[in-house]
Amino acid sequence: MATELYHQIETQVRDQFKTMPKPFTYVEGFSGPGGMSLGLQRAGFQLKYAFDISEKAVSTHNANLGNHAEVKDAREVDGFTLMDQWGIQPKDLDLFAGGPPCQGFSKQKRGAHLGDKRNDLVLEYIRLVKEFEPKFFFFENVAVFGQKRGREFLHKMHEELHDYQINAFFLNSANFGLAQTRQRFVVVGKHIDVAASFVLPEKVVDQWQTLRDVIGDLPEPPSDFTCHPHFFNHQNAKVTDLNVHRFSHVPPGGGWRDIPFDLRMACHKRVDIRSGGWPDVFGRLQWDGQCPTITGGFDSFTRGRYGHPEANRPLTPREAARLQGFPDEFNFHGTRGDIRSQIGNAVPPPLAETVGICIARSLLCHYGFISDTFPQEVLFEKSESIY
Repeated sequence: MATELYHQIETQVRDQFKTMPKPFTYVEGFSGPGGMSLGLQRAGFQLKYAFDISEKAVSTHNANLGNHAEVKDAREVDGFTLMDQWGIQPKDLDLFAGGPPCQGFSKQKRGAHLGDKRNDLVLEYIRLVKEFEPKFFFFENVAVFGQKRGREFLHKMHEELHDYQINAFFLNSANFGLAQTRQRFVVVGKHIDVAASFVLPEKVVDQWQTLRDVIGDLPEPPSDFTCHPHFFNHQNAKVTDLNVHRFSHVPPGGGWRDIPFDLRMACHKRVDIRSGGWPDVFGRLQWDGQCPTITGGFDSFTRGRYGHPEANRPLTPREAARLQGFPDEFNFHGTRGDIRSQIGNAVPPPLAETVGICIARSLLCHYGFISDTFPQEVLFEKSESIY
């Protein structure tokens, strides 16, 4: 029922956009390769400007989404200067979107939230919202940001952005069309001048996608470690023969404990599995299951459960990009390390698209193009408390 109603809203928004005199506009900060932008453009928004500190990520963004992105440190971006260049005033922009770097909040990095300077970029995000005064802002980060590790910054967001109604959600990407159980924390701020309600779906699919659905039709990458001639970034990782031999013993859904004892890594020969024992290391995925969170280490057997369901190799960048919701025509630029990082850190486009549709619905209601009459209690989950 919920997904059917959501798709009714999506159809209504898209139909209305066809008659709009001009599209809603947005700025994307901390843009990475453009996963958020791809989703927002699919939702009907028009990008005015994007920035990121990574030269290779900006190259990817511009090559796939138009020349709107600039290599820029967030600390050097001035909203007032940009608005002067565009000839607009504060409150004219419809949306400011972005996800400041999340590595400092990740639970995989012990204690980083206490001393990682990248965390302060959240304050730059808040500053830019205050300068642009957009009708909406859209913030995305790792799930633990919405818990203890991000509490200080979330309090700051509430204190500084008092002209916004702030809605916070914990979302599972599998509920938004990905074959990946990526947990994310999303904050959507609606300016108090926008009278219409904002609502966000708990899910938009009734059945989760599987790996077979998403990557099952891809051919094997070339054995000489070059990119496949017909699929961008579909390239084998260079893995030692010993690790390939180890992985060959792992069945779908299995891990390092399926490797014969004499072949195991030294640390696996003495680990106490009762205390955890890294169950996902040398993990092989299953065709009829989902992938865990894609990170920048997806092409290594030792960085998580990223082994192909059938072939004795890790996922390729193209397979990981598909699992993140990128289309095959989206070509990532840079070294293999650059590409891994871009894919692992990207906002999944289908998730951004859903949030964009919901923001667009609220804006259309605000301007009187459509009525604000959908049964929210049936369609939408309540926002999670961020305190």
